[in-house]
Amino acid sequence: MLRWIRQQLGFDPPHQSDTRTVYIANRFPQHGHYVPQRFADNRIISSKYTVWNFVPKNLFEQFRRIANFYFLIIFLVQLMIDTPTSPVTSGLPLFFVITVTAIKQGYEDWLRHKADNEVNGAPVFVVRSGSLVQTRSKNIRVGDIVRVAKDETFPVDLVLLSSDRAEGTCHITTTSLDGETNLKTHYSVPETLVSQSVSRLEALHAVLECQQPDADLYRFVGRITVTQQGEEIVRPLGPENLLLRGARLKNTKEIFGVAVYTGMESKMALNYKCKSQKRSAVEKSMNTFLLIYLGILLFEAILSTILKYAWQAENKWDEPFYNQKTEQERNSSQILKFISDFLAFLVLYNFIIPISLYVTVEMQKFLGSFFIGWDLDLYHEESDQMAQVNTSDLNEELGQVEYVFTDKTGTLTENEMLFRECSINGIKYQEINGKLIPEGMTDDSPDRSVPPLSREELLFLKAVSLCHTVQISYEQPGDGLGDPFSHANGFSSQMEYYASSPDEKALVEAMKRMGVIFIGSHGETMEIKTFGKPEKFKLLHVLEFDANRRRMSVILQTPTGEKVLFTKGAESAILPFTTSGEINKTRVHVDEFALKGLRTLVVACRHFSVEEYEEVDQRLHKARTALQQREERLAEVFSFIEKDLELLGATGVEDKLQEKVQETIEALRLAGIKVWVLTGDKHETAVSVSLSCGHFHRTMNILELVQQKSDNECAEQLRQLARRIKEDHVIQHGLVVDGASLSLALRGHEKLFMEVCKNCSAVLCCRMAPLQKAKVVRLLKTSPEKPITLAIGDGANDVSMIQEAHVGIGIMGKEGRQAVQNSDYAIARFKFLSKLLLVHGHFYYIRIATLVQYFFYKTLYDSVYLTLYNICFTSLPILVYSLFEQLVHPHVLQSKPVLYRDISKNSLLSFKTFLYWTLLGFCHAFVFFFGSYILMGEDTSLNGNGQMFGNWTFGTLVFTVMVITVTLKLALETHFWTWMNHFVTWGSIAFYFVFSLFYGGIIWPFLHTQDMYFVFVQLLSSGSAWFAIIIIIITCLFPDIIKKVFYRHLQPTSTQKSQLIETNYQGIGCVDSMCCYSEGKNGCTRLGRMVEQVMGRCDPACANRSRSNSDPFYSNDRSILTLSPMEATHC
Repeated sequence: MLRWIRQQLGFDPPHQSDTRTVYIANRFPQHGHYVPQRFADNRIISSKYTVWNFVPKNLFEQFRRIANFYFLIIFLVQLMIDTPTSPVTSGLPLFFVITVTAIKQGYEDWLRHKADNEVNGAPVFVVRSGSLVQTRSKNIRVGDIVRVAKDETFPVDLVLLSSDRAEGTCHITTTSLDGETNLKTHYSVPETLVSQSVSRLEALHAVLECQQPDADLYRFVGRITVTQQGEEIVRPLGPENLLLRGARLKNTKEIFGVAVYTGMESKMALNYKCKSQKRSAVEKSMNTFLLIYLGILLFEAILSTILKYAWQAENKWDEPFYNQKTEQERNSSQILKFISDFLAFLVLYNFIIPISLYVTVEMQKFLGSFFIGWDLDLYHEESDQMAQVNTSDLNEELGQVEYVFTDKTGTLTENEMLFRECSINGIKYQEINGKLIPEGMTDDSPDRSVPPLSREELLFLKAVSLCHTVQISYEQPGDGLGDPFSHANGFSSQMEYYASSPDEKALVEAMKRMGVIFIGSHGETMEIKTFGKPEKFKLLHVLEFDANRRRMSVILQTPTGEKVLFTKGAESAILPFTTSGEINKTRVHVDEFALKGLRTLVVACRHFSVEEYEEVDQRLHKARTALQQREERLAEVFSFIEKDLELLGATGVEDKLQEKVQETIEALRLAGIKVWVLTGDKHETAVSVSLSCGHFHRTMNILELVQQKSDNECAEQLRQLARRIKEDHVIQHGLVVDGASLSLALRGHEKLFMEVCKNCSAVLCCRMAPLQKAKVVRLLKTSPEKPITLAIGDGANDVSMIQEAHVGIGIMGKEGRQAVQNSDYAIARFKFLSKLLLVHGHFYYIRIATLVQYFFYKTLYDSVYLTLYNICFTSLPILVYSLFEQLVHPHVLQSKPVLYRDISKNSLLSFKTFLYWTLLGFCHAFVFFFGSYILMGEDTSLNGNGQMFGNWTFGTLVFTVMVITVTLKLALETHFWTWMNHFVTWGSIAFYFVFSLFYGGIIWPFLHTQDMYFVFVQLLSSGSAWFAIIIIIITCLFPDIIKKVFYRHLQPTSTQKSQLIETNYQGIGCVDSMCCYSEGKNGCTRLGRMVEQVMGRCDPACANRSRSNSDPFYSNDRSILTLSPMEATHC
């Protein structure tokens, strides 16, 4: 138990050596004093709290907020000393804020616990005690033999022991890990592949040694020692033997593997980041402003304390007859008295920092977050998914984004490849109705018969149908996978292709539509049907694809016995090695395909004589059996084989983008947001998609930082790129970086790398590991400019960058829910990002920015009034404002992304704006007090009986003026008036009058004093008081009105210009007013319509507004200054 506690606290790590030894099936040595290594259990933990640490950890995080900590101190002071106000005035609102926030964060973490429990409780099968036992995922231990069936996800990191295939291979997809949709082949060692049953696995005696857990998805070093008949056989293990947690088994009935990394030590979990508390830029600004006001408060308290002692320096004021001191007070310490007086003044003045600000902000964020889920523009009908808000703390941050980091696969694309065009023997073809039609011609054959193909066309189709590593799955009812050759005489509609790359699958499917159908492969045989005629080819060798060659080849024996090489790859990897064929024409066609955004591959062949093939076969055998420098020898042999090629043609495949991706990226760019694409995909694929989606423009100069081998080489390349950017400063630049080069750049050249990146209009990072994505986000986040970042992705490989960015968005895609569960917001498609940022982000930011400034502006009197001033009298109007305010119509914000720049860099909460609101507050307070004092001088007789006002009546006059003025000030700031705005604005003023009459008109038995009795009634009975109220309110607000009018006409902002232009905008009538409804609909049926109106989703025909062309102001801007005429028939 003690060891477990130490391990949980991090003092006793479960492993300390550089390697781990795994005894398969946990058969530990029986001799000697063997001490088993300790490994992590298989639980995945993405939650932040536990039952034990929730209260202390949550309280610690909440009291890190300056305001919460400040109000806690004030509350404690009120408890300890005799203060002018009750501790309830600070303690109750503080308790409310802490409780609401804790409940909200606890609920969000409970959802994460729930998701973790689903994963950890998933049923799995393990081999124990000679039988197959079902258990839960969390119970898997290192060394257990686990069985995984087709289409299941691997519950741990496994080393493959055997599969149902005779060759001991299996196929997996790793889309949720690295974003690649292609099928990958993994292998078992020869000594274990025969262990295909539980009994054989039970008889297996083997020990596995491997490196300790490592976050690198593509690196695994180990060896397995198998004991057979007393002899130990050692085999090396690499990444091709490791099945990663989160990957999915495909096209294989079942596999058995031994668990090597479990739980939070699996590579998927090591690529997760710890979930941290995110704080918005607005909240940081609030903390800064709070510190300034805290300084003002301390200054006021110190000054008042000093003035008190200066006043009491005279004996007559030190101890007047009406306030005699006790003996204890006379003998108390002067220092303690000074401190006590200082704290009393601190509490008295603490209302300039209103606790209700944080209450209102929490409510605004929580209630405002529902608008995202209710927005029908963010609803995806096909998948029946609405936008989802996982945390409401960052709503306003959506309006401050400067960098967007996006995944490619599943985020920008649909993961669907479509064959579009090809070039054969120098002629361009298109696919029309399953036929190859030369460009410029149409499919006008009346009988829809397939015309005879030339030798070149037929050879091209066969090459594409055979040069691949595609696998076929035949789904048969009841018995799983079928025999591929059982379908040789007929085509099954249940046949499904699985490919090592998405291009291969699209090409093989296209050939099938054109009549050359790949039936399947079994061992060394590949079979196709050419227009119904079966043909069998013997597969002699596969020359696998690699990043350096950028091509793959197969060597086949045709039915006639001829040996032929088919190869396909990138243009630059094939054309230099071709000696015959229409090379120049094909190169032109490839360029044309690329300009259309198609992914291109060039296809070629080579025919071997008997002697040539024998030499090729011998060289390949020697290279593949070499123990030293195997990779270098294979590369040399591949180069020897793949030369003197005959060019057959080229293909153009479209990687289907999600709808409106290009428009979304362009809108973000116009809004001043830079877009970076971070993907685990290959270099060529990533560049092709970047070009097709508009991330890279065709006129852009593409710079590359790829395949760097050393620090010096990387630094030199970065310096060259920096020079090129300076020399060609007029041209837009795009940068391509791969994962290996990025690691070198981040190791010691961060500053130079950032300089290059910031001078590029677009950046593409390919072959990225999940943690590298997070490192790139962190690099931008922590740069001197401290830009606001947003990360968006759909898979588990995107979780780290989603958690690292200021705002994380998950795409509800096809690859599980990991990204959605760990994100701040979730949307169904990338195109929704534009409205989320340009509209919702804009609205949330302007609303909360005004809310914060307004609260500091409107910040005294009877304790009941002090408590209710910020909570009741003036809080509802600003809350409703912060939920519904719209400066311009949502459609205008989307059609003019440049308006997003007006609110960037936290411009509405700049120090200049903060200073304006603060000075305005001080000026109004000055006018409130001295205006009342001047108008109600000491010698003024105010009542009919000649009685003058006392201190309580004078204070009530000042307070009344203040409540009305601050409410009307907010009315001046409101542009989008709804019935709710009207209700709370004028209702708050009315409530103040009603409450004051009720509070002061009755003698309350539970109150100690009745200072306010009949004061308000006496005030309202005086005509002079009403005159003073009107004069002071006009004096305060008239300069503000004049300023607004002059600024609006003489120096309008871009947003105000858009408001003027929008006067002619059609179809906004429904959103214009909450009180406008179509004929026959009453207010009792309006909740759903109200939501639609606020979101701008209702039919303009439902409610229209009449406007004149002469209306000088934005038609939706119905502030007090710019009320537009409304037809009585409609409202």
